[in-house]
Amino acid sequence: MQLFVLNYARPAEQLEVSTPYSYDCGQQLNVLPGGRIAAHDHAVMREFGATTSTAGSKTHFDD
Repeated sequence: MQLFVLNYARPAEQLEVSTPYSYDCGQQLNVLPGGRIAAHDHAVMREFGATTSTAGSKTHFDD
């Protein structure tokens, strides 16, 4: 027997997103190409809402 909801369940759509920052293992936070901390850049924070770290948990925020 299959649950009714499984007839309508679909996998989450993966969006292709390009961010202007990358994770720096030494500082353990996201940095911009020039080396500045991404969470200190107000334009980045307005555009992306938060700088989600890719180190470990996806719920960790550097802001």
